[in-house]
Amino acid sequence: MPRTVAIDHVRNIGIMAHIDAGKTTTTERILFYTGILHKMGEVHEGTAFTDYMDQEKERGITITSAAVSCSWKTTTINIIDTPGHVDFTAEVQRSLRVLDGAIALFCAVAGVEPQSETVWHQANEYHVPRIAFVNKMDRIGANFMRVLEMMRSRLGANPVAVQIPYGAEDTFKGVIDLLTMKAVVFDDVEGQHFEIQDIPANLMDAAQTARTQLVEAIAEHQDAMLERYLNGEDISADELRQGLRQATLHLKVTPVFCGSSFKNKGVQQLLDGVVDYLPSPLDVGHVHGHDVKNIEREETRPPKDDAPFAALAFKVITDPFVGRLTFIRIYSGTLTVGQQVLNVTSDKKERAGKIIRMSANKREELPEVFAGDSVAIPSLRFTKTGDTLCDAKDPILLENISFAEPVINQSIEAKTLADQERLTESLHRLSEEDPTFRFHTDAETGQTIISGVGELHLEILADRLKREFNVPVKVGKPQVAYRETVSSVARAQGEFARSAAGKNQFGQVTIEVRPNGSGKGLEFLNELALTALPDLYVKSVAKGAVEALRIGPVAGYPMIDVMAVLVDAAYHEEDATETAYTVAASIAAREAVRNAGPILMEPVFEVEVVTPEDYVGEVIADLSSRMGRVEGIQSRDILQVVTALVPLSQLFGYVTQLRSLTQGRGSYTMKFRSYEPAVHRR
Repeated sequence: MPRTVAIDHVRNIGIMAHIDAGKTTTTERILFYTGILHKMGEVHEGTAFTDYMDQEKERGITITSAAVSCSWKTTTINIIDTPGHVDFTAEVQRSLRVLDGAIALFCAVAGVEPQSETVWHQANEYHVPRIAFVNKMDRIGANFMRVLEMMRSRLGANPVAVQIPYGAEDTFKGVIDLLTMKAVVFDDVEGQHFEIQDIPANLMDAAQTARTQLVEAIAEHQDAMLERYLNGEDISADELRQGLRQATLHLKVTPVFCGSSFKNKGVQQLLDGVVDYLPSPLDVGHVHGHDVKNIEREETRPPKDDAPFAALAFKVITDPFVGRLTFIRIYSGTLTVGQQVLNVTSDKKERAGKIIRMSANKREELPEVFAGDSVAIPSLRFTKTGDTLCDAKDPILLENISFAEPVINQSIEAKTLADQERLTESLHRLSEEDPTFRFHTDAETGQTIISGVGELHLEILADRLKREFNVPVKVGKPQVAYRETVSSVARAQGEFARSAAGKNQFGQVTIEVRPNGSGKGLEFLNELALTALPDLYVKSVAKGAVEALRIGPVAGYPMIDVMAVLVDAAYHEEDATETAYTVAASIAAREAVRNAGPILMEPVFEVEVVTPEDYVGEVIADLSSRMGRVEGIQSRDILQVVTALVPLSQLFGYVTQLRSLTQGRGSYTMKFRSYEPAVHRR
């Protein structure tokens, strides 16, 4: 089956925002106007299309990135709906890796909120071009210009208004298009119909000023256009559009639109903006990866249908009807039903029995898909999030998606003994879906321990076990995931000498452990001369030493930021074995760690509390009582923003305390900063 939509008419986009900025409502409106939905769903009514899990409907927040395909004019738009709550940044990161462009959504009242910053910086990391949409222009306190200012000051962005609002708050009627210099006025009912009118006289000055800023911002990046502009020549709307597209694709500017998704105003113009300014897979160009045999060597794949097949699995979900579904983004080549592909990451062959295009939780089967498409494949047995699927004859390893480590633990058990086995199976399926979720059995207590990135994260997962997998569970209190490290340098010798069945085994090494840089994890370094110990046994030493460092001597927590250095070794050629050197290294590393001043480390979070000025004193006093270090206080209009570093162990239940301190008016977000030495508290 030939391609029905040219690749330059495909857009893979995400909508990223702070919680409650109106992301799911905006997606709903886009689906309505592109003809996928016949009735609009509302988040606050629990009928939104992309919030397809029960808890999402109940809490009014989006947890899972649902991939939805729709068409606008002649362009196919694949939308990945991303969550805005800080506990789900893994979902956002995962989506950004496979997006070509994004819509950054801001609330016209609150402006740039903490989670918007986190996601914005992640999008910068992945070089994702963005357009911005200032939503909720009909709300009391809406201020379009203030949001632009906040984008400059808080995000370091270069926002360029392509529209300005026509009215605000309850008098918001529509937008003024600065490219065509016309007013777009919406009817009051569904906002489906709009009229193009002349700009009212009272708004003409503001529109002229904003247009001048727009033209200057575009001309700054186009020498020929700048010359014409300075000579007083008129530049057409199409030329401006083309110039703005190039500047957006090179991350020089962010075009800003405005409207009210809930009142259906401005969404069609936003869709035009997606087509006009966001990149197609062709604009993004070659995807970079690595040679499977030599990881150091870089490989690329062009976004062409006749190139070898290469795709990245960016999401795994358990669908109630189809079972296990793997979402993939195809970067090059084509995939047909029944085709066998290689999972390079796990080195296993997989077969695409069916190919499904998802519209949130509705599905359409396709015989063939092409470069640039985002689709779902059921029943892939070995593929996890972040794995590369490719042509077995022409393998490539696309870079992995890296995720935050879990920092919070909870014990979990099935309510009945009969459900215990199903619990393990269900936890296994959840860990395949969500890379930031882990589980293990505690060797001492026999309890099953689940680990995640926040209280809400684990709460949602426990809830899903009950609803989706029908396994009622009891959960313990959240526990902090401590780590251990060393505070000084120490060395120790380890020896393994054994005789069994007439065969001698001998290995003797001296290991020095040193504190490693923060965030560097466990590393091994060989300081021996090349001839002192054969490479085979050096690998055994590395394996033994690193394995021994996984469990710390203080309380048995995993160790971080330690370097094990091989400084000396004895070698008898006839008695040397890999096992002997592995065990000797393990003995030496354990002894060295015990002598190197081992200390307990705890996760410290950067907490940002937004509160009215009246409560700043109480908030700071409370943070100090939680061993928090206040880093700064900033004004944000009538609100104050207090930033502090607080140990995670002191943050359990903080949301309830903050609400009572601020009479429900304060809010906070937290993100993991680093591990620091644990302070002894009475």
